[in-house]
Amino acid sequence: MSILLFTDGAAKGNPGPGGWGVVMARGDRVRELGGRSAHTTNNQMELTAPLEALRALRGVDGVVALHADSTYVIQGITQWIHGWRRRGWHTAEGKPVLNRELWEALAVEVTARGRGGVQWHWVRGHAAVPGNERADEIASGCAAGKPVDLYDGSLLDYPIALHDLPDDTSVPKRPAGGARGKPAPAYSYLSVVDGVAVRHATWAECERRVKGVSGAKFKKAMSAADEQAILQGWGARL
Repeated sequence: MSILLFTDGAAKGNPGPGGWGVVMARGDRVRELGGRSAHTTNNQMELTAPLEALRALRGVDGVVALHADSTYVIQGITQWIHGWRRRGWHTAEGKPVLNRELWEALAVEVTARGRGGVQWHWVRGHAAVPGNERADEIASGCAAGKPVDLYDGSLLDYPIALHDLPDDTSVPKRPAGGARGKPAPAYSYLSVVDGVAVRHATWAECERRVKGVSGAKFKKAMSAADEQAILQGWGARL
């Protein structure tokens, strides 16, 4: 029997208080999970959600169709992790891989389900995908320290259309690097000053806006999906 799964994570401040949310459906039953961390990052919560979901499914047979809006998690566990291991858990630039313990723990759970036991699907965040929206609601509520009523019961009585899914759930491809190892061009540069997010065409423009401003945030995005993930991590919108 297949298992439909949605996971999401959130952090208020990045780092700051965070939460994770899970919605799982198997047969005629739906179960929600959620949790909170007092000090964490968005990426750590995005990793924790599928980790806790798969831990909860230990001993439960069935192929897991896992849907998440984090390209970081999906590409990391299906692609990047192989290179990290070969390099002794270092990136291609020679830096230690962040969140190694979470990556290793997640890999254990994925491996335990066997080849093809977890199928990874990407859904765009905040794009009216009901299961993803509910997982985000749980994660955000936990991050904010609000009480979240977690459902555990019949699919027929569940008010959310979990099987309402987009036709294409493939992971967006990041631009490949150019010849002779040149880095890929940025999709955009993002900054947040006093809670206001702005997209910049050049790094110089971005740098001018944040230079000398206390609490400002800035980052390069490599794709539209990457841009969205960064903004989500900041809790900001353009």
